[in-house]
Amino acid sequence: MFTKSRLLFTFGLFAASAGAASAGDGQHFWSGNWYLSVGAAGFSAPKFEGSKHNKLQWSPLISVGKQGPGPRFSSRNDNPSFALIESDAFRVGIVGKFVPSRDSSDGRELRGLKKVKWGVEAGGFAEAYPTDWLRARVEVRQGIRAHSGLVADAAVDAFTDITPELRLSGGPRMTLASNDYFNTYYGVNAREAAASGLSRYNPGGGVKSVGAGGALTWKPSENWTTSTFLEYTRLTGPAGDSSLVRERGDRNQLLIGVSASYKFNFTMN
Repeated sequence: MFTKSRLLFTFGLFAASAGAASAGDGQHFWSGNWYLSVGAAGFSAPKFEGSKHNKLQWSPLISVGKQGPGPRFSSRNDNPSFALIESDAFRVGIVGKFVPSRDSSDGRELRGLKKVKWGVEAGGFAEAYPTDWLRARVEVRQGIRAHSGLVADAAVDAFTDITPELRLSGGPRMTLASNDYFNTYYGVNAREAAASGLSRYNPGGGVKSVGAGGALTWKPSENWTTSTFLEYTRLTGPAGDSSLVRERGDRNQLLIGVSASYKFNFTMN
C-alpha cells in the first residue's frame, strides 16, 4: 500500500517547492514572521494500543510555521510539524512523532511478546482549509527503530467559535499502516504464541482504525490556548483481528484529557 519511494518523493517535493519559492521572491523560504507553539497534554488512554485498561499519560505539543493572516486551527492529534509551504488555504511540510517503547511492564497482557524499542516516525504532512470552518489534514510517516512500517493518519475537523475565546471542534479520523507496522505491534509468531498463550497471528497491511474526536478550546489570551478533548477509536482490519486485541484487549479505545500550549512569535530574515 505504501512504499519508501513515495516517502522519499514527498521529501523531494517539499525541498523543490521550498527552493522554488525562495528563488521566486528573492528571499530565503524562512524569511518572514513565524510562530512556535509548545505545550503538553495530560489524558487517560489505553495502556497500549488495543488494551482494555486505561492509565494517565502525557504527551508534548509542538508546532512551527509561518504566521498567516488569521489564527490557525490545530488539534492535539497533530504531531510535531514544520511547515515549508503555507498559504491561506493549505500548508505542507515535514512531521515527526516520538514512539515510546512497549514491553510487559505496560501491561501483563503483553507477557511473552517481544519488546518493542522506542523510536520515531518521520515524514510529511499536508492540510487544507476548503472553508473558514473546516480543516483536513493527512500525515504519512516512516517508522525508524521502533518499527519499519509506514503509517498514515487522516482527519477532518469542523470548528466554530461559540465566543471569541471559546471554540468547539470535532470530526472523523482514520489511520492506515503497512504490514511491517502491524507485525511489530499486533503480530504473534510461533515463539510468542508459545510464551504468551495467544493465538498465532500474521497480519497484512490495511486500515488500522476509524473513529471521531472533539474538543472545546479556550484562548484566555493571544498566546495561551487550553482545551479539553475526547477521542473514540475503533480498531479495525489487521489491528482489530489481532489475537492480542481479540483475546486480551478491546477494539474500542477511549481517550479523554486536557491540554495547554503557548505560542511564541518571532521574525527571521
